[in-house]
This record gives sequence, C-alpha cells and structure tokens, in this order.
Amino acid sequence: MHWFYLVVAGLLEVAWAFGMKHTDGFTRLWPSVFTIVTMIFSFALLSVALRALPLGTGYAVWTGIGAVGTAIVGIAFLGESTNVFRLLSILLIAAGIIGLKVAPGS
Repeated sequence: MHWFYLVVAGLLEVAWAFGMKHTDGFTRLWPSVFTIVTMIFSFALLSVALRALPLGTGYAVWTGIGAVGTAIVGIAFLGESTNVFRLLSILLIAAGIIGLKVAPGS
C-alpha cells in the first residue's frame, strides 16, 4: 500500500507543478488554491509512504514521477520540445524509477 501512496504522491506532484504554471506567481486565486492543496496532499502521502519505504528510494521515485510526469504534461499540453535528446532523457529517468522499484530491499 505504501507504493500506491508514493505513486499517488508523485502524480499529485505533477498536478501541482502544472498548477503552479498557471498561478502567475501566486497572483491568481483558484490556480493558487489548487496548487497549494495538491502540494499539501502530495507531501502528506509522501510522508505516509516513507513510513515503510527507504528514504532514498521513496524520495527518488517521488521526484522521478514528478519529473517524468511534468515533462510529459509539458509536451502534451504546453507545446514543449520533443527532440530526441529530451525524450531519451525522460526514458532514462523512467528507467531509474523502475530500477529503484525492482531493486532488492526496496
């Protein structure tokens, strides 16, 4: 169940990063509220997941999901670059996340 919490926390990290893009420096109310609420839930679920998961693994997976997910959202919704080097880099981060999940002791 802790891995589930970690994945949801990572997805919420993607949500708050996307939301932050729309806050205009926290000057727009509803995007700011959305961003702050998703941040709180993301950190709370990360904290719950870290009760049972190793710190290094949990934090790396959380930030990895956030990095990969945010890059994909940027490409899909914000027209960000899809050059080969960028896509390969995203795949390498995803491979690292999978490696941490399947590594002994995770």
